[in-house]
Amino acid sequence: MSSELRYTANTQLEHLHARYTGTGHADLTKYDWLTHQHRDTLASIVGHPTLTSYLAIADGEALGRVKFEMTERMLQPCGPPPRKDDD
Repeated sequence: MSSELRYTANTQLEHLHARYTGTGHADLTKYDWLTHQHRDTLASIVGHPTLTSYLAIADGEALGRVKFEMTERMLQPCGPPPRKDDD
């Protein structure tokens, strides 16, 4: 019985990871997780015209400028990746 539950749980987890790419996995670093979160937020803001308009009005910028800056920020939203130590 427990092996059937384990199989079902793993199958459900794999299904969630396939469906929602930002759910992460065991080897995901803090930097990668944070980068995914920032990119998702920026993509959501650009994808919803009312949010983009709100930010444009609040910043006193043109709508196209706000969209451009958001998409540019998606390249490296949290700065350059941390250095990996290969000792």
